[in-house]
Amino acid sequence: VQLQASGGGLVQAGGSLRLSCAASGRSFSQYTTAWFRQAPGKDREFVAAVRWGSGPTFYADSVKDRFTIFRDNAENAIALQMNSLKPEDTAVYYCALGRAIISSVRDMGSYGFWGQGTLVTVSS
Repeated sequence: VQLQASGGGLVQAGGSLRLSCAASGRSFSQYTTAWFRQAPGKDREFVAAVRWGSGPTFYADSVKDRFTIFRDNAENAIALQMNSLKPEDTAVYYCALGRAIISSVRDMGSYGFWGQGTLVTVSS
């Protein structure tokens, strides 16, 4: 399985970006898909996830009500719509694919496949 993330860039605080992650080699529809991020000097952290099929979705408290994760099973892709961006959202964002159960969607170890990361920089 290969995951290709895209859509990162430089944006001013308050702006929006949309990240995309396309998968090849395996269908998204039977997996949990997620976004994590890693800021400079910090550990990688959970951002959002959507379970296989039609949901549900999960969000970190720091992004809830600003970010939306959604999947396009027909395109075998997921996206992360990020609104009201803050400087503290600056990080490399990674998409991930795995067999996470509800209690473990926030755990990096639940995901066996990772994209290469895309950098998001939010200026103040």
